[in-house]
Amino acid sequence: MSEHTYKFDVKMTCSGCSGAVTRVLEKAKADGVTSYKVDLETQEVLVNATLPYDDVLARIKKTGKEVRSGTTIV
Repeated sequence: MSEHTYKFDVKMTCSGCSGAVTRVLEKAKADGVTSYKVDLETQEVLVNATLPYDDVLARIKKTGKEVRSGTTIV
C-alpha cells in the first residue's frame, strides 16, 4: 500500500485542541499513520499515512474539532 500526505485545516484555538488531534493521530500510528505534524499557530495538520484520506479525516473529526478543508498532497 502506498503512502500519501494529507493536509488539513483544523480549527484549533488552544493547546488542548492541538493535543487532542495529536493524541488521536498518535493512536492511529498502529493502523497506518507513519508521521504527522500538528501546528496550532497555523491550524494546519500534515499527515503521512497508508490509510485512505477518509479514514484520516474521520479520526481527526472524532476529536470534535472542525476540519475546514483537507487535501491530498502526494
